Amino acid sequence: MPFITVGEENADTVDLYYEDHGSGRPVVLIHGWPLNGASWEKQEAALLAAGHRVITYDRRGFGASDKPASGYDYDTFAADLHAVLSRLDLRDVILVGFSMGTGEVVRYLGGYGSERISGAVMLGVVPPFPARTDAHPDGLVGSALREVRGAVRADRPAFVAGFLADFYGVDVLGGERVSDQVVQYSWDIGVAASAEAPLVRAPARLTDFRADLARIDVPVLVVHGDADRTLPLSSTAVPLCRSVADARLVVLRGAPHGLIWTHADEVNEELLAFVAARRPECEALDHHLVEC
Repeated sequence: MPFITVGEENADTVDLYYEDHGSGRPVVLIHGWPLNGASWEKQEAALLAAGHRVITYDRRGFGASDKPASGYDYDTFAADLHAVLSRLDLRDVILVGFSMGTGEVVRYLGGYGSERISGAVMLGVVPPFPARTDAHPDGLVGSALREVRGAVRADRPAFVAGFLADFYGVDVLGGERVSDQVVQYSWDIGVAASAEAPLVRAPARLTDFRADLARIDVPVLVVHGDADRTLPLSSTAVPLCRSVADARLVVLRGAPHGLIWTHADEVNEELLAFVAARRPECEALDHHLVEC
């Protein structure tokens, strides 16, 4: 299996598993928590059919990548992404992040710039700033963060199961847009991840990306569901879009957080149009475009 070394822990290397398929403009897909690179199967198939080169990789601590005890912060994640882009010498790249992966996209562009990047797509976004403040009343509070850490420590498999139920909106979309088997598959992947990753991920959820957003100088497409219970639209995608000079927000009606599966056709339509044009489409079909 192909691996890229991104660091060291004690006497061994930290290696990321990646897959590189197709040819044409490179599109790098960065997965969300608690999944891995295989979660992009619907997007990868569409991109390959459209003639693009598709690179996926498992974040440290997830999938087939190494599972060190440290490095679960966005500075390290961005450095890992930089190692992938550099090792494969990728240029004219479209970065695509989902959920936690949107933090990597934003932190990478804020810290490493856009020399290798021609555009970015962010799906089910985390930035700009998930924490609750007087100026940001919809964010997370400290007690919620403590509850997450406590639930993970008490029964991580049960926590992942509950998370995925909201992630896919199973009570509304189960049996229609997402099967029991998909939810089970996601749970299998989630519980196989490093036990340390969700514990250190909790503080990372409060990362402030606002300075990074101000440095983004490539076109950005933001796609978010208006039924997202994990990362509500009003406190994530809307302010993110307003913070980037060249950004468009597409809101998918009825889409939960796990929209890359439940609303894959709609996501792929927007993704393929953006990759083809290097900038977001100005009109949508069954969903609506929000001018920021």
